[in-house]
Amino acid sequence: MSDFHARILVVDDDKAVRAALRVNLEKAGLDVRLASTAEEGLQVLHDHPVDIVLTDVKMPGASGIELLREVKSRWPDVQVVVMTGQGTVEDAVVAMKHGAADYIIKPVSKEELLVVLDKAAREKALLAEVEQLRQEVQDRYGFENVVGVTSAMREVYDLVATVASSSALVLLTGPTGTGKELIAHAIHYRSARRDAPFVRVNCAALPEGLMESELFGHEKGAFTGAIRQHIGKFEQADGGTILLDEIGEVPLATQVKLLRVLESGELQRVGGTQTVKVDVRVIAATNRELRREVKEGHFREDLFYRLNVFHIPMPPLAERRDDIPLLAQHFVDKYAERHKKATKRLGTEALQALVAYHWPGNVRELEHVIERAVIVTTGEEVVQVRLPELDPDEARAARRLGISKSNLNYRINKLGISVRDVVYD
Repeated sequence: MSDFHARILVVDDDKAVRAALRVNLEKAGLDVRLASTAEEGLQVLHDHPVDIVLTDVKMPGASGIELLREVKSRWPDVQVVVMTGQGTVEDAVVAMKHGAADYIIKPVSKEELLVVLDKAAREKALLAEVEQLRQEVQDRYGFENVVGVTSAMREVYDLVATVASSSALVLLTGPTGTGKELIAHAIHYRSARRDAPFVRVNCAALPEGLMESELFGHEKGAFTGAIRQHIGKFEQADGGTILLDEIGEVPLATQVKLLRVLESGELQRVGGTQTVKVDVRVIAATNRELRREVKEGHFREDLFYRLNVFHIPMPPLAERRDDIPLLAQHFVDKYAERHKKATKRLGTEALQALVAYHWPGNVRELEHVIERAVIVTTGEEVVQVRLPELDPDEARAARRLGISKSNLNYRINKLGISVRDVVYD
């Protein structure tokens, strides 16, 4: 007796076969529907959700192969199992080429049939799980997850929409925490490479001696400790996108080899002699001013120009202050759901404090502040948020002016005053 449950459509022109299959499958706990022709089967599929179609090949009118083609065209996640006679095994081969999940040869034994259907049901469940995971990734990294309505962010949206469908190299610049990685994901998932790998490399976290091995791979015995072949990040991303985060941290010696890969699409693993061809879309990100790094001799000029094909600058949060309420509410919703909290909104005082703060850590800092606020909130409204203390000189200025620290910060930002413009005595 099988322990799986699935919705089965049996299509066979033989009434006795249909009846026998129905009895055996319903005894196994399956939900069974019947059809005598391919046309009738398509109508059942149109009217009712079905997991598996079990169809005979030889039938009056449209054949089981024609039914298979139509089902895979209109309901690609539905699994199709074909039944064929002893002398027509070639029909099963044709069916498998057109996407059948499996085949079974008549006369059908109950035990063999349940094994085949169980396999098809598991495949259907696996496909559903993969699709759910794909949707979760899209929900997390899709373009709609990049929040903001200011002109600065609208410009970013326009640039992403323009470049996503191409394979052009993209350079993302901006302070830490402005959302460069999120934009890189958005570019990938709006491109034709969306179903291929997205590989992120944090160049700042790689020791100089291991960077080439991580990027390009190595052969067994290439160096002490290389006990097996290692496939590098570029090969892992083949067909997809690689994000070289903190590209400004790559040492000059590695920059030469990186430039070669970008120009030729070919690499050699460390310790190897064979050339490996890769098809990778490169997105580079940095919080450094690369032009200055070039002038100071820390970054190769030719690599900079190769990377700077399509530049997307990410604005700091202080320059998109009108986005703070929208971002804050987005994070309230996100972390209320994640931490199973009843929190629904930000109170007026909390929101004023967020808008007034100067956000040196940008969107990432705002997200962390909101997550903590949601965790400690017991009701539906976030009454207050904990922000890092102002510089002591700024706190002293607030006292002398007789205003709150958040009010002082708000006025400094509104008037465009930088701290170095303020003289304390």
